[in-house]
Amino acid sequence: MRSFAFAVAYWTLSIAYTLMAVIAALLPGRDATGWIIRRYVRRMVQAMRVLAGIRVEYRGEDRLPAGAFILAAKHQSWGDGFSVYDRFEDLAFVTGDHLEKFPLMATVLRKLGAIVVNNCGGREARDSLKQRGADAHREGRRILIYPEGNLAKVGEKFRYRSGVWHMYRDFDMPVVPVATNLGLFWPQEEFRKNPGTATLEFLNAIPTGLPKDEFLARLEAAVEGRTAELVAEATGQQVTPAIQVPTPDELKKAKAAAAA
Repeated sequence: MRSFAFAVAYWTLSIAYTLMAVIAALLPGRDATGWIIRRYVRRMVQAMRVLAGIRVEYRGEDRLPAGAFILAAKHQSWGDGFSVYDRFEDLAFVTGDHLEKFPLMATVLRKLGAIVVNNCGGREARDSLKQRGADAHREGRRILIYPEGNLAKVGEKFRYRSGVWHMYRDFDMPVVPVATNLGLFWPQEEFRKNPGTATLEFLNAIPTGLPKDEFLARLEAAVEGRTAELVAEATGQQVTPAIQVPTPDELKKAKAAAAA
C-alpha cells in the first residue's frame, strides 16, 4: 500500500512540477526554474518519508569544503538524486541523455544547466562533460556526478569511469565521495519500497593534484568501503565488499560479439 501511494505521488508531483518548470523556462535566467525544481525535490523527499516510510539521515555535512567542489556519489536508487539535491541550493548534476527522451525534460535540463552526456560514453560524452562542466565551474556551482554511470544493486558495483577525474583535473576542484545505503529501501527503479531510515554520508574530500590512477583508486575505496559499512549497519550483517559486475552496455557488447 505504501509503495502504491508513493507511486501515485511520484507521478503526480513529477508531471505537475515538470509542467511548471517548462513554463518557468520561458523566463530569462535560471532562478525561476531552479526554484520550482528545488520545491519539487523537497516534496519528493517528503513523500518518501510520509508515504513510503523512508527517512534519510544525513551525515558528514560538516566535512563539506567551502566554495565549489564535485560530489562523486554511489548510485543505488532512483531516490539518490532527490536526496542529494535537497541539501544544496544550486547544484549542477551530470545525467545521461536518457532523461531527454521524456517529454519536455530536455527544455528543463538545459535551463537548469544540467550536464547531459551520452550514455554510451566515448569521445562525445567526454567532450560534453568537459564543455558543460566548464560552464558550471565558471559559475562557481557544486557538481554532482555518479562515477559508475549506472544504477547498481546493493552489494554490486560497476567500473568507475574516468569522467570524474577529468573534471577533477581540468577544474582543479576537490572531490567529495558520497556513500549511501538508500538502495536497501528504494532498490534501483523498483516499484517496491521498504520503510526504514536510510543513510547518506558525505566523506572527507579528496584534495586536488592526484594522478588519475591514484585518484580513482582512492575514490572507489572511499565510496565502496563506506557504502558497504552503511549497508551492514542497516541490515545487522557483516561488512561485505561489493562485487564488480559488467555494465548493461558491456553485457550488450559481449552478447553481440558472441552472436557474431
